[in-house]
Amino acid sequence: MARGLPSAVSLVRFCRKLNRLKPLEETTMDTSLRRCLSMLDLTLLGVGGMVGSGLYVLTGTVAKKMAGPAVVVSFAVAAAASLLAALCYAEFGARVPRTGSAYLFTYVSMGELWAFLIGWNVLLEYLIGGAAVARAWSGYLDAIFSHQIRNFTETHLGIWQVPLLARYPDFLAAGILLLASVFVSCGARVSSWLNHTFSAISLGVILFIITLGFILARPHNWSAEEGGFAPFGFSGILAGTATCFYAFVGFDVIATSSEEAQNPKRAVPMAIAISLSLVASAYILVSSVLTLMVPWHSLDPDSALADAFYRRGYSWAGFIVAVGSICAMNTVLLSNLFSLPRIVYAMATDGLFFQVFARVHPRTQVPVVGIMVFGVLMALLALLLDLEALVQFLSIGTLLAYTFVATSIIVLRFQKASPPSSPGPSSPGPLTKEHSSFSDRLQLVDTGQASAHEPGQLRPALRPYLGFLDRCSPGGAVTWAISILVASAITLGCVVVFGGSALHLPRWAYFLLLLLSFSVFLLSLLILGAHQQQRPLDTFQIPLVPLTPALSILLNISLMLKLSYLTWLRFGIWLLVGLAVYFGYGIRHSKENLREPLGLTATRYVVFPSGSLEETVQAVQPSSQVPAPEASCME
Repeated sequence: MARGLPSAVSLVRFCRKLNRLKPLEETTMDTSLRRCLSMLDLTLLGVGGMVGSGLYVLTGTVAKKMAGPAVVVSFAVAAAASLLAALCYAEFGARVPRTGSAYLFTYVSMGELWAFLIGWNVLLEYLIGGAAVARAWSGYLDAIFSHQIRNFTETHLGIWQVPLLARYPDFLAAGILLLASVFVSCGARVSSWLNHTFSAISLGVILFIITLGFILARPHNWSAEEGGFAPFGFSGILAGTATCFYAFVGFDVIATSSEEAQNPKRAVPMAIAISLSLVASAYILVSSVLTLMVPWHSLDPDSALADAFYRRGYSWAGFIVAVGSICAMNTVLLSNLFSLPRIVYAMATDGLFFQVFARVHPRTQVPVVGIMVFGVLMALLALLLDLEALVQFLSIGTLLAYTFVATSIIVLRFQKASPPSSPGPSSPGPLTKEHSSFSDRLQLVDTGQASAHEPGQLRPALRPYLGFLDRCSPGGAVTWAISILVASAITLGCVVVFGGSALHLPRWAYFLLLLLSFSVFLLSLLILGAHQQQRPLDTFQIPLVPLTPALSILLNISLMLKLSYLTWLRFGIWLLVGLAVYFGYGIRHSKENLREPLGLTATRYVVFPSGSLEETVQAVQPSSQVPAPEASCME
């Protein structure tokens, strides 16, 4: 991509920063698991991260309070939206197999500030997600003992009548989080073994629920006498979809673990696709049998599946379901506590977060401080907050992260890339060196040698008709098109979500705004399509770019707009706290403060080559300049 795109200088700084941090990473990262995770391991990590969060936490809440039996449709739409986001994660995870996930992906394409905000929101996602799952875990265990734990607590401590707070403090949920934190701090091998065990039990219980549930199904529960299939209408389905979106966020752990994958080019995309397909099928089938077994309006949101079997007289089946749910939710807790410290670690080693979180235990090679600190924070949230309040707060940060990752895919595709150059044995030189680290696989390329056939340039066949687009600075048309694409997606989402209700627009005005916003959205796509992209690489790439990530952006924004205003208010407060942390600490301790003067890098930018583990790094200068004494990305 040419100089006009905003990520040019930040990518160069990121390259140098990783070079400086290489000794730290080699001494602190857990080398015992590096390149040892197979596709099966990654798939089970994804399944474990997803299946417990939505199946046992969201199904009852969404069915009773948002969508009714149409929760089936909500899960299906959320799965489609998640698939678009998962494709973006799969491409990045295959091309950039490093710890950091959405934070790292945003960093290498958009820069430090946006990356910090995304990382900050991912922290919120894991904190709230772990607390919500712990509350649900406690509810299912309580159901096994006929709610004796809840009754005992309410009798001796009373009932709280405070908004957002739970009816009573859930010491059981807080305790399981503290116990899980201890296990995760023992090392990644312990976490992996526990995840495999709990995932196997969980999948067996899901098959049991589906089989027995269809046997006990009563189609009458979907009839008009019970409220119909969609008692809350289309708006309820969309609201349910926005909440159900959280059920699929677990595939993020696959991207987070891609650095340990044996073959990330193949294993990461396949694991994401397989795990998402399995979990989506499980959600749709289980939510169907749940609302067919008992009327949707009589569900217990805290332990819907187990309670449904108890009410049908199958207490033994309810016990099995409760045990399976506990195993499934244990995998989610382990997944959250496994991934969250790695995100914190990535931010801390970049200098954007407190350095204490960049320390790892010398024996277990895991960031014990991060695990314990955020484990305690999760426990406090689970102790005090209500499950429904937690669930409502889950999706917004995830949707924002998915939106930025999809945008990063478009930015990445229009960046200029040159094929890796591998000099033969007869032509060694001082500017060539073989590396295996991610920072060494980035290349510095001179923008002065841009040609008409490189990414970010107008397609030669369209130059006679769209030559006016070349009047902008190099890459300027692409930059404007991406900006207009995001702005028009926001406008189009607002019109679709609020045009017929909150705005009270007349029908002609509604359709006019819909037509205008859609036309601008389509025009920006056409402008992007008129420019050349990177050549196909040997790693996984999303088909139909920029259309596929653009649809993901549009759908994510629409789902965000369906969330309640209180969710947006809490989210805004969280962002303000994050900005205070960044400007109060991160911007002053960022490793970018050690960078070279900006003038030395203003005419270069970084691209990703084919993604192989060992490649050649070369510094390329314009022919009119004297070669620099050393390459910027070399040690």
